[in-house]
Amino acid sequence: MSIDLRRYIPAILVALAVSSSIVLILSLVRIQNVSFAPHNKYGMVFDAGSSHTSLFVYQWTSDKTNDTGVVSQTLSCNVQGPGISSYANDPPKAGVSLRSCLEDALKVIPDERQREVPVYLGATAGMRLLSMENKSAADQVLNEVAKTIREYPVNFHGARIITGEEEGAYGWITINYLLDSFTKYSPKQRDWIHPQSAKILGALDLGGASTQISFIPIGPITDQTKASTFRLYGFTYTIYTHSYLCYGQNQALKQLILKITENMRVQGSINHPCYPEGYQETTTAASIHSMPCTASQALTPSQASWNATLVGTGNATECRMAIKQIFNFTACGLSQSCTFDGIYQPLVNGEFFAFSAFYYTFSFLNLTSGQPLAVVEDTVQKFCARNWTDLKSSFPKEKDQWLREYCANANYILVLLLDAYKFNQTSWGSIKFQMKAANTDIGWTLGYMLNLTNMIPAEAPEQVKGQQHGLWAAAIFFIVLTLAFCLVGLLIYILW
Repeated sequence: MSIDLRRYIPAILVALAVSSSIVLILSLVRIQNVSFAPHNKYGMVFDAGSSHTSLFVYQWTSDKTNDTGVVSQTLSCNVQGPGISSYANDPPKAGVSLRSCLEDALKVIPDERQREVPVYLGATAGMRLLSMENKSAADQVLNEVAKTIREYPVNFHGARIITGEEEGAYGWITINYLLDSFTKYSPKQRDWIHPQSAKILGALDLGGASTQISFIPIGPITDQTKASTFRLYGFTYTIYTHSYLCYGQNQALKQLILKITENMRVQGSINHPCYPEGYQETTTAASIHSMPCTASQALTPSQASWNATLVGTGNATECRMAIKQIFNFTACGLSQSCTFDGIYQPLVNGEFFAFSAFYYTFSFLNLTSGQPLAVVEDTVQKFCARNWTDLKSSFPKEKDQWLREYCANANYILVLLLDAYKFNQTSWGSIKFQMKAANTDIGWTLGYMLNLTNMIPAEAPEQVKGQQHGLWAAAIFFIVLTLAFCLVGLLIYILW
């Protein structure tokens, strides 16, 4: 039986017409890029300080603002025990000490994101001193903490000793980031803008083994070894920054005891003007000279074996005079662009945030509300005059080690800020003693993480070709309607 193909020609033509219509409709529909929302990314930074270690978890979106991720703090965790440099004689314990905080950190990061999380450990002045004293021991401690972190499902980027200048500069970045000094969001422009009238703040950091100062001076920085340059949110900043190793408060007080006892010929007792009246303790020559900051002066055989009893006298004026002896101010001559030991520093400029031990000491003395210098000095004088029995009864929960040293620490801060950094009666009001901003801890770690986001590529949001919902609905309706008419026409033709 033969098939008459001519009978199906109209149907073939109808099918071709329908196909052409569909192609035409799709060609007229406007195709757009459809972006999926960027997801959160995370980063961890360990701050391995001289007296303790803290872990901070930060997060930011995979999109970026002018090449710098918008970072916020998600978690802070204080590691139990002393700083990692204290484990020089038992390095594996340094790694073990980090486990609890690592486990807490992973609880706040989605499982699917954990293996991509960059983790950094930065060790500061305590490890700098250990490295000077025993580099092999310092390396073993770093190896052990690195070994522990690698056991967790994260992207570990290494443990290293950061420089004092890095510590100071990243603290400066943290403060200005948290206070929106670099950028502000403009609802009107629906974009991030650089606030032209923004005040870029300086940073004052006081740790246990070092202290840092960072700020933008009025004029040029004549010693370029003290300059650090950063590009953030499309703008370049050059700051003065310097770190003083051995001038953190713990090491400074060790130097103070060395000065007080250096003229002793035989063991016995000696007055300590910074300790409260009624307090006394016995120290050994070996303990005084146990750290690199105080080991430069060699002990004579007779000195090596003696003990000294430090008797507190609680005299703020004498305490301040004694503390000045640990600084070499004469090396600067009459120069105003010099702190001590001949170290160059431009005149301080602008407002400053003083954090870490600056804040902790002044917070205890209720001096963080912008009190004038005269009020601060009077408060310190009166506190130092209180005897040990009075202090113990007034602050029963305070540890003896901290309570005995508040007078010394407060006077050390005054000498450092006024005599070394050269703040005065007028510029004192530009210092704010603060430990948090925007619900985030102030310190070098956020600045470190913020700067490192420039090295972590911002992944491009996934894109597909698509059409707007309304156009798709209209196109599908028209196609269905056309097919229906064609099918009806075809059935009529066949059955007719």
